Formats: sequence, structure tokens, C-alpha cells
Amino acid sequence: MGTSLGNAAFMMEGRLALAADGDAEALYQLGVAYSTGSGVDMDLIEAHKWFNLAALNGSLLAQQSRAEISGEMTAREIAEAQRQARSWLSGTTARRAA
Repeated sequence: MGTSLGNAAFMMEGRLALAADGDAEALYQLGVAYSTGSGVDMDLIEAHKWFNLAALNGSLLAQQSRAEISGEMTAREIAEAQRQARSWLSGTTARRAA
């Protein structure tokens, strides 16, 4: 069991690194992971954030997935996910400029 948790953490780290570079597929995969609880705790706010970021980078699947999970979220949860997405964008833009 420890090995599968280690593999999941390794995969998440790799996706996060690619996501920081704006990789739409990695951003989408992070959304899937959080929307399904695959390798991480299920978290619709996190999932929405990642789907939103993937959609901004051109992923049509992320647009569809974001719309689907939005139906299961409150307006406050969606607003929080959007705030987190903006924060992520600000942070990654600052890191790339440095």
C-alpha cells in the first residue's frame, strides 16, 4: 500500500510541475484526480480550479468536466475555486518571470 501512495504522490508532483508550465493535459489530469479521488482526497473545489486552468489553456474536456462538477457545487464553492485558480495563475506567472 505504501508503494501505491508513493507512486500517486510522484505522479501528482510530475503533473504539478507540468501544470506550472501551462500544460493543459496535466492541468486536466489534476482536475480528474481531485474530482474522482484518484491518488488524492476528493475535493470539488480543487477539481474545479484545475479544470478551470486547463480550460483556460484550451482543453475542451476540462470545460465539459468543469460544467459537470459545477452542478454539484454551491456558488460559494465555485467562487472559491475561481479565486484559487487566479491565485495559481498569479503565482506561476511570477515564478516564470523570475
